[in-house]
Amino acid sequence: MGVPSECHPDGEDCTGISDWDHHRKRRREDIKKEIVLDLSLCPEEQILNDSQPDMDDGAGCENQDAEAEAVAMAEEIHSGDEDENSNESSWSMDCSTVLRVKTLHISSPILAAKSPFFYKLFSNGMRESEQRHVTLRINASEEDALLELLNFMYSNTLSVTTAPALLDVLMAADKFEVASCMRYCSWLLHNLPMTPESALLYLDLPSSVLMGEAVQPLTDAAKQYLAARYKDVTKFQEEVMALPLAGIQAILASDDLQIASEDAVYDFVLKWARAQYPKLEDRREVLGSHLAQYIRFPYMTCRKLKKVLTCNDFDQDVASKLVLEALFYKADAPYRQRSLAAEESATSNRRFVERAYKYRPVKVVEFELPRQQCVVYLDLKREECVNLFPSGRVYSQAFHLGGQGFFLSAHCNMDQQSSFHCLGLFLGMQEKGSTSFTVDYEFAARLKPTEEFVCKYKGNYTFTGGKAVGYRNLFAVPWTSFAAEDSIYFINGILHLRAELTIRLCS
Repeated sequence: MGVPSECHPDGEDCTGISDWDHHRKRRREDIKKEIVLDLSLCPEEQILNDSQPDMDDGAGCENQDAEAEAVAMAEEIHSGDEDENSNESSWSMDCSTVLRVKTLHISSPILAAKSPFFYKLFSNGMRESEQRHVTLRINASEEDALLELLNFMYSNTLSVTTAPALLDVLMAADKFEVASCMRYCSWLLHNLPMTPESALLYLDLPSSVLMGEAVQPLTDAAKQYLAARYKDVTKFQEEVMALPLAGIQAILASDDLQIASEDAVYDFVLKWARAQYPKLEDRREVLGSHLAQYIRFPYMTCRKLKKVLTCNDFDQDVASKLVLEALFYKADAPYRQRSLAAEESATSNRRFVERAYKYRPVKVVEFELPRQQCVVYLDLKREECVNLFPSGRVYSQAFHLGGQGFFLSAHCNMDQQSSFHCLGLFLGMQEKGSTSFTVDYEFAARLKPTEEFVCKYKGNYTFTGGKAVGYRNLFAVPWTSFAAEDSIYFINGILHLRAELTIRLCS
């Protein structure tokens, strides 16, 4: 049975993904023209034939037992309120004026074996099961796709290859519950080149249970494509801000998002939500029900978490729950944190899994009395440290002391005599304001075998904006010794660093 390889909704060619999406939406709004397919049951012949000529006039359903090969062609107009994807309204025995009627000889066992819809249609005491003719009523725009679907149920192949045509068949397969055809269409679409438009369209397909199961590989591929394309959201800021909710969710779900910190993720989500949902009520619903789960609040700074509690965009109960959960996680022992992250690593909910931030998260304990002081903990994985060789740097997220922002940075650099590579650790002050004050600082690290923190360097420095101080060779050993497999500086593959900062009082 030959079927055109392109879709022709309402007489217009549909040659691309964007055209297909446009016409799909227009079909919901336009006046619906329908076609009746009169299926003549021939279980022994197993013939499929749509070559019967169309007639100009006639009564569509006056004699349902007649052996007529074709009947009237006319136009039927609906109010536009019907759901075109509803299986319940997709077939009918009622007499009405229709656009065109085609009679097809089919094999009921073959169709029933491939589709629960047709199985029920041909059995279980339904009105059609008692007759040799059954009638399907479809929209005119669905005709080519349904004929292609019927052909697949006989041959397990499709003649169409373009994305728009495959999507039409996929929708028909979902409507008539042909899971094998849905999987086949999904596989063919998966093998076509992915674009932002096609990826978003795949994520916007109907979300029935059957559709979700059959098209899961395709939707997974679409999410992975979007996450990879937009992993550095700063490079595509304008493009990303225009993405729909499904696209934003796909990006935020990625562990490989290249962003400064989770604070920056939170700020971006708020900016997008405010642009897309101007009404506060709608924005709260979207943030609370659809986006909060993708923000990894446990990796946000305490300073930013305080702002979450006072943010009007979040429902207060939701905000309180998210912040409390984050604070409890921060207070947990490291082994408990690793356990929680491991439990979620295989699930879609990954709020305890750390992303590949540009700036490494830190844990900070702050004191106001008797002097302003903070203790900062920075953990670096062995892989991160090894990748610093020969001249790399890794920076921590900002933390605050005395109203000023500071950061730690670990370097692979040459020692003071430039004789070998080694690990350096530095403390820097962000370039904000003209404040100047003196800070006493101490660098320490956990060492084997005791796994206790051991002080490696002490000093004091008068900071102004943009200045940094530190030690080029923190452990006084060459890089090869520091990064060796039996290194005393890595405990379970983690380098644990600590910096204590205290503002020196003026004498």
